[in-house]
Amino acid sequence: MISSTIRFFIDFDGTITTDDVVDRILERFAKPEWREVEKEWVAGRIGSRECLARQMALVSASAKDLEKLLGEISLDPGFLSFMATCRERSIPVVITSDGFDLVIRRVLGSLNSFGLFSNRLEAVNGNLKASFSGEPCEHGCANCKVAVIKRFSADGRKSVFVGDGLSDRFAAGAADLVFAKKRLLDFCAEKKIPHQSYSSFKDIEAWTRKNS
Repeated sequence: MISSTIRFFIDFDGTITTDDVVDRILERFAKPEWREVEKEWVAGRIGSRECLARQMALVSASAKDLEKLLGEISLDPGFLSFMATCRERSIPVVITSDGFDLVIRRVLGSLNSFGLFSNRLEAVNGNLKASFSGEPCEHGCANCKVAVIKRFSADGRKSVFVGDGLSDRFAAGAADLVFAKKRLLDFCAEKKIPHQSYSSFKDIEAWTRKNS
């Protein structure tokens, strides 16, 4: 039985959702310069905090605009069933994201059986305002996923991280077990970080049922 000895830490954009929601916001509402900022981040010249701060400053959208876009977002087809399995087995789930709280809670709706560590987004004077944690991060991350994992380490549960992208690479190095796809899968293979590949949360749910 592992249910009492693990905790899931899960990325949101492109992991729980089928699309990267932040990218969708930028594609629809930001000035084109956001793509140049993205290139700086991908190249490693800036951290995700600076990247997001500069990109979100280029966004012009109201709360109503955002609401309409979020209504178009789909979840990974296995996510809700995976969450039900975690509830049945009392396995805690923490969503740790470089995205935004307003987006995450709106997309997940009434689902609330998870901890959440992310950046903040609020509607101010007819536009969207992003803000970030005051906690320092050695990698310049907007939300330090490594710090989130370490925060929960005292209770002895093994950390299982699920992610898909470059913003997950530092968390992958801090977790006891990693489920990876897309760019995170390539990164884990390159850096020889122990991991398992997955296609959807159906795979992770099957692993959870088998091991708990």
